[in-house]
Amino acid sequence: MASADASCYTLVFEDASETPTTADLRAGLQKGSDEVKLDTLRKIIVSTINGNPQPSLLMPIIQYVMPSRNKQLKKLLHFYWEVCPKYDDNGKLKQEMILVVNAIRNDLQHPNEYIRGATLRFLQKISKDAELLEPLIPTCRSCLEHRHSYVRKNAVFAVYSIYREFENLIPDAPELIQTFLAAESDATCKRNAFVFLAQCAMPKAVEYIVSVFDQIPAMDELLQMSIIEVVRLDCKQETSHKARYILLISELLNAPSHAVKYEAATTLTSLTQNPAAVKAAASCYISLVQRESDNNAKLIVLDRLDALRSKHGHVLDPLIMDILQILSSATDLEVRRKAIGIVLSLTSSRNVEEVVLFLKKQLQKTQDQEYEKAPEYRQLLIQSIHVCAVKFSEVAASVVHALMDFLGDSSNPSALDVVAFVREVVEKFPQLRGTICEKLTQTLPEIKSGKVYRGILWILGEYAEQTAEIEEVLRELRKVLGEIPILASEQRLLEEAAGAEDGEERKDEVRAEASKPKVLADGTYATESAFTSVSSARLEAVKAAAKPPLRALILGGDFYTGSVLASALTKLVLRFSELSSDKRKVNALRAEAMLIMASVIRVGQSKFVTVPIDEDSTERIMSCIQTLSELESKPPVHEIFLKDTKAAYSKMVAAQEKKAAEKKESEKAKAAIVQVDDLLTFRQFSKRAADDVIDDSEDVNRATGAGEVTEDFISNLSRISQLTGFSDPIYAEAYVKVHGFDILLDVLLVNQTADTLQNLCLDFATLGDLKLVERPSIYTIAPHSFQSIKATIKVSSTETGVIFGSILWEGPGMAEQCVILNDIHIDIMDYIKPAYCTEQQFRSMWTEFEWENRVNVTTTISDPREYLEHVMKATNMSCLTPEGALSGDCDFLSANMYARSLFGEDALANLSVERTEAGTITGHVRIRSKTQGIALSLGDRITMAQKDNKPPV
Repeated sequence: MASADASCYTLVFEDASETPTTADLRAGLQKGSDEVKLDTLRKIIVSTINGNPQPSLLMPIIQYVMPSRNKQLKKLLHFYWEVCPKYDDNGKLKQEMILVVNAIRNDLQHPNEYIRGATLRFLQKISKDAELLEPLIPTCRSCLEHRHSYVRKNAVFAVYSIYREFENLIPDAPELIQTFLAAESDATCKRNAFVFLAQCAMPKAVEYIVSVFDQIPAMDELLQMSIIEVVRLDCKQETSHKARYILLISELLNAPSHAVKYEAATTLTSLTQNPAAVKAAASCYISLVQRESDNNAKLIVLDRLDALRSKHGHVLDPLIMDILQILSSATDLEVRRKAIGIVLSLTSSRNVEEVVLFLKKQLQKTQDQEYEKAPEYRQLLIQSIHVCAVKFSEVAASVVHALMDFLGDSSNPSALDVVAFVREVVEKFPQLRGTICEKLTQTLPEIKSGKVYRGILWILGEYAEQTAEIEEVLRELRKVLGEIPILASEQRLLEEAAGAEDGEERKDEVRAEASKPKVLADGTYATESAFTSVSSARLEAVKAAAKPPLRALILGGDFYTGSVLASALTKLVLRFSELSSDKRKVNALRAEAMLIMASVIRVGQSKFVTVPIDEDSTERIMSCIQTLSELESKPPVHEIFLKDTKAAYSKMVAAQEKKAAEKKESEKAKAAIVQVDDLLTFRQFSKRAADDVIDDSEDVNRATGAGEVTEDFISNLSRISQLTGFSDPIYAEAYVKVHGFDILLDVLLVNQTADTLQNLCLDFATLGDLKLVERPSIYTIAPHSFQSIKATIKVSSTETGVIFGSILWEGPGMAEQCVILNDIHIDIMDYIKPAYCTEQQFRSMWTEFEWENRVNVTTTISDPREYLEHVMKATNMSCLTPEGALSGDCDFLSANMYARSLFGEDALANLSVERTEAGTITGHVRIRSKTQGIALSLGDRITMAQKDNKPPV
């Protein structure tokens, strides 16, 4: 702006290639048309804003532009008066500004109400110039009585702006506005006047509320919002009107405006903790979510409702069905997810049956109606019913059979969620195992997915505990497998297809065609005849024929499911042999099971499958065949099949329950960290709502990161980087402070010479996703003195960033000198935090992410578990692999790790190491992410951490 010390809030790009001279600008103002004057004045404003004020053009503008009646020029003049230099070098108002004040006064008395209103709005922009405003006060006051509301509403805010800066110019402003408010009829003018009283004369604002108390519910929305704000501020102090305020806010819960209802509900919960008031506010929130169309607004209101639930959960219990109605009215999946989260936290044994019944109806609707993202919504409902059924055993029996109808769902994630639910139910509720196994057996022909089949086969293999159940399971498995042996039956189908050809004429034609060798374009004979073409066509036809579901999966190459089938058959036969004394029946089932397993291996090695059987599946099935062949000897492997696998799952479920309980306890026990000098709140001496009063200013401080940050002095010292050497003319060191998405560099410069260093400039540049917000100013440093310089750098992603730069200055004889600074490497660990996700989410992201960085293990650490903890600490990643899988002493270890950055970037890692006979660890760490930067940065971090002989303390 005009002076170097003046604040500048706007930067406008100025085209340097078309910079006109002062003479050109003067000529444009004197001789140009209104369009030329507009363009010229726009250039002058941009030049003034960017630091070239053009003071010699002030008088030509007053002479040639100010008298114009063009409305656009008047508007542009207001911008110019706002930024132009109004004072001379001695700080006195320029003489020319008297003419400007006179022109502004004329505009304030203009017969056109919109010119008056625009001029009053302009006065709010120059409210810090008392000498300009003082002659305009009488005219400004007279505008409060203008017939047009547009003038009056701007006049109120003009008086407000002037009174806020210079009370002495309008000492009676509160009384003036109070009188104006009492006589005013326009809603916007009343609201502006009330805002003035609220900010400048709170007792008068309260007095006005009391005087119009009964009329407030029928007032305009904007005035109601302002009144609610005053009520909230007034209740921070001791007030005798609190009871009436609560009554007023309760009435405003029924206002037609959604914004007023939201503010009223939020304010009511801060004024009182009465259960009736809390319930009314919660009902208002629920109504808003159901009626509001904006999904963002719905999510905000649901956050408020959830906060209310965390403090007054028991009060909201009767409203749980109303919250469930949000699922019917909402279409956005995130809104439904948040609503269901609140419902699940309110669910108790008293209302769980109603909740589950509603969720089951919604689940049925996803089948009958077209929903947006129906598969995802169905999956959410299934997961919610899962949580309810596991938490409250009384509803498990009623929902498990309903959910099993979705096992044949075309949406694979939904069916997998049902399998996970059923598996947990049969483990926790033994009394339901019989009916569940019976239902699962009946559902086998409807299953389409290999993953779902594997889950069901495992459940049936573990929990079919009666001889009749085992026989029924084996009978149904034969049906979904089709004719056994698979290879022989498929071969017979192929031969039948060949025998169904037409008569001898067709055969002769085929032979005649086949007898003629086909010559290709390059002169060679074709190796494929018509006969072989017909054979392959028949084979494809046999493959494409309709087949039972499990048979189709095996012929399609899903031999992992085939190996799970073999394991399930082995468990069923072993259990049957223990339960039954009928050796003949046991041997018959054993022979049949071994035939099925051998059939899977044989067909996997034939031409009838899409892909040949893999070695792992063959080995797994062969071990099952061997186990059944040694049935009489009862080797220890029987214990593994019948007890160890089930015990491992029971242990995993118990670990999950323990983890969930610990998380719940930690949330309950979580206490706010307070400082030693914070005020103590004595509940006996304060109102119940004392800690719940909503303070918007505190919220803004927390949201912008302006809250108090406590730091360890020792850790601050560890962040100091030396930028120059002790023998350089200037010694420099920087303290690197990371605050959210900003990096603050506090650089200390020491002049080690006996000369004055003039025009010293600290110049920084960045490499990576770092951006320098502003360049430091130019300084002069006296001999042997100090200078502290601050620079702010924005970070936009989790990539290794480097800050480098130099110091330039002029020494004796104006000779320019320079010192190059050491590089500052930004530690990305400040932006990476441990996080958790499910195994399914991890696998999905692992498949999706394309950037992978593989780091080979080179360390002197000899214990695999100790190395895992070392890597976790070095990379700020959490271990997703359960503790049970890592426990014990073993020479190899594989674990999954996960972390998220502050920018929402996911980082995955898989550690696979083995301890050799020499005692050293070999292996690798694979890192995957969506962007290349975070994968490379974490890889570099692991490489650096491996150089340490011991894990960091």
